[in-house]
Amino acid sequence: MPTILVADDDDRDRNRIGAILERDPSITAIYAVDGAEALAQFETAKPDLVLTDLQMPIMNGVGLVHAVRQKCGSTPIVVMTSHGSQELAAEALAVGAASYVPKSEADYELLNTVQHVLTLSTRRAVAPLPVELKQIRRVYVIHNDSQLITSLVGHLQENLVQVGLCDESDQIRFGVAIEEALINAMIHGNLEIDSDLKEQDSAQFDSLVQQRRAEQPYKDRKIEVEIELSAKQATVTIGDQGLGFDPTTLPDPTDPENLEKISGRGVLLMRSFMDEVQFNESGNQVTLIKRKT
Repeated sequence: MPTILVADDDDRDRNRIGAILERDPSITAIYAVDGAEALAQFETAKPDLVLTDLQMPIMNGVGLVHAVRQKCGSTPIVVMTSHGSQELAAEALAVGAASYVPKSEADYELLNTVQHVLTLSTRRAVAPLPVELKQIRRVYVIHNDSQLITSLVGHLQENLVQVGLCDESDQIRFGVAIEEALINAMIHGNLEIDSDLKEQDSAQFDSLVQQRRAEQPYKDRKIEVEIELSAKQATVTIGDQGLGFDPTTLPDPTDPENLEKISGRGVLLMRSFMDEVQFNESGNQVTLIKRKT
């Protein structure tokens, strides 16, 4: 039964966010009206995830992200963006937030994002090995199945623990980046579905995903994942069997205005959380590199 701490100074937004979270009966939401109150509640309630607005009095969302990271790096934080807060959102991702959701897309994106981040944050535990593990090299091939993607991401997070590459917070952010890359490979690569459809009609988008997972030529396409992990660096290469795209058309991750768009959100998170993100010329393979800090 996860507990979500929601911080937002706007009564209407707070109530709307609470109603969205309550669509999942397993979630318990608690509330704060600013960053300072949220930090006090964080220390007493020990929530499983913090969901925060960015523009708040006393302590804003960026200050809350930084304070929570200092107190408990294993608790994930998701920030909610709105018009005028994009630069704060970029700063929040830089200092430790695990993901973000535009408030304008909360009805469709919020609960899904919270559930995914919770899953990634609760799959970290792994028994320590009795020997020192120097390096891991593996190749995986998976079908177009979101559950397989979630399982593989959890497995890769466990590998990070085994080689001692990063702390708990960065394990979550690594998981978010890899999951976004795998989802892009499935949806935009193998199934050839444009993210613009998701913004226009989310129900039609979901229906087309299910349809193409069952029909040719899409259903037989695979995702190949090659990983190389050491105590100094993680390199993950993800390839799909779709038609590819022109990587030069990707949105600029340094432009805060892109935080208000659903299209390109995955690539923006990948580039925020990884040290390098490199696409091949045809756009059907991406290599993500994370170095030890």
